[in-house]
Amino acid sequence: MTSAPVTNRHPLNLPDGAVGGLCVLASGSRGNCSVLVVPDGGTRRIVLIDAGLSPRRTQRLLADYDIGLWEIDAVVLTHLDTDHAHLGWAKSKSLRAPFYIHASHRGRAERLGLAHKHTRPFRSAFEIGNRISIDPVLLEHDSLGVAVFRISIADERTDQHAVLCYATDVGRPSQTLARHIHDADTLAIESNYCTNLQQNSDRPAFLKRRIMGGSGHLSNQQCFELAQKAAPRSDLICLHLSQQCNDPALVQDLHQNAPYSVTLSTQHEPTNWVWIQPSRSSPITPVAQENEDLPLWSTEVGP
Repeated sequence: MTSAPVTNRHPLNLPDGAVGGLCVLASGSRGNCSVLVVPDGGTRRIVLIDAGLSPRRTQRLLADYDIGLWEIDAVVLTHLDTDHAHLGWAKSKSLRAPFYIHASHRGRAERLGLAHKHTRPFRSAFEIGNRISIDPVLLEHDSLGVAVFRISIADERTDQHAVLCYATDVGRPSQTLARHIHDADTLAIESNYCTNLQQNSDRPAFLKRRIMGGSGHLSNQQCFELAQKAAPRSDLICLHLSQQCNDPALVQDLHQNAPYSVTLSTQHEPTNWVWIQPSRSSPITPVAQENEDLPLWSTEVGP
């Protein structure tokens, strides 16, 4: 077998001042996958955040950006629901990158066939290449929880860093979540449902309770309140909008006067590239646990 060509491993053509770019290839109940591209010493690091699309669809979407599956350096999984970890990857031979999964998810990964010799369980911060550092925190979602990522990207030209935070399927707003995503340059966070549309939908009561009861998803209002507390410096990317119980116009209206730019992801089309810009001279850490500047709020509770 011949090795894959390396002639096209060139940096993404970033605008001045950006240290990386994030594109949400798809986000929703039928599959979630984002691609992070970071130039690194004349080459580029390519990281998938979640792999909830089939290998074939992922390959096709990445090809539009001249990215091959063989180029991917890492796949970082928030959790193992099949819309975030497609079972087709268990049989795929096109992807050689390691899967980074939270240690609490390893048993399930083994049962699903997603664990292999390249699987790298994590409980604390880890690095990908020389410029990407990922700090996870495990939050409530169903029985095994979900990892929220705080990703620090070093500028290879200066001593500055940019921070990207990624949070989906987090169940409910919490102090831990607010602290972990606080003061990011770019915040990608779910805005799953409109409470009124959810309550008035024909979905069964048990499903409404799961989604709204604290271990499922964030509503539009909860996402908005978290964004106000987290205060992203540049961009907000709204993830996992429900096709049945949400309306992009409702999400856009909530954030219309916000100081950050808003990008809405969809299930069927990739977003534009969101450029991650540094605004600090050293990696910023989450707000300390003893800081009470972020007050508690009441959680919306479903039927």
